[in-house]
Amino acid sequence: MLGIIGGTGLTQLANLEITHRKVARTPYGEPSGALTFGHICDQEVVFLARHGYGHTIPPHAVNYRANLWALKEHGVDRVVSVATVGCIHAELLPGMLVIPDQIVDYTHGRAATYFVDNSKPVTHLDFTYPYCKAMRAALLQAAASSGIKLRDGGVYGAVQGPRLETAAEINRMERDGVDMVGMTGMPEAYLARELELCYAAVGAVVNHAAGRGRSADGIQMEEIQPLLGEVMLQVRHLLEQLVTNDASGLCTF
Repeated sequence: MLGIIGGTGLTQLANLEITHRKVARTPYGEPSGALTFGHICDQEVVFLARHGYGHTIPPHAVNYRANLWALKEHGVDRVVSVATVGCIHAELLPGMLVIPDQIVDYTHGRAATYFVDNSKPVTHLDFTYPYCKAMRAALLQAAASSGIKLRDGGVYGAVQGPRLETAAEINRMERDGVDMVGMTGMPEAYLARELELCYAAVGAVVNHAAGRGRSADGIQMEEIQPLLGEVMLQVRHLLEQLVTNDASGLCTF
């Protein structure tokens, strides 16, 4: 079953026919909110708003372990994570969608693993390629089927938040090879790996990063909201096509 984690601007799915909601309990505390079960194009999916349904949980305080554990426990085996990002690479522009293929983690102090029991051996998992290749391919296929233009590949820089970055920090990230910046990509991606979930992300570009483009003199927050609605409409169409392809047997999860 497909699980969808919505970020900023995606606290609900307009194309989701809701059947029921369920409050989940996990060994790691409570998820960001109740799991919303429903159907898109007659296919069952589970939706969870990462920041809560009132968008009240900041990125550094999200209980990533509980969120993914709850999805896994309720039958989810593949996950699409939607997150807004600021663009660093010159080829990325506000209003675009991007399917990242790599991550640089700048976060700190987040609960980043399920392997915390001292009675078990230390566990190291391969994270060379942080996103599920099958899910990335399915998202790219859905974009092609629906005529949605997006960028295939890019390095996601995960920062701590909730503050936005300085221009110098963005300059450093560019030197590190980072193409886009966001606050929720880690440890979510790695926790999904530990749970053997087929996980990939959709980056919704809503602004230039600090010191870049229209943000050269500062990020204009009032310009983000109108664009957010437009780009999330593309995300909804993409997810609908993804589910349609899955139902038709076109996906190879």
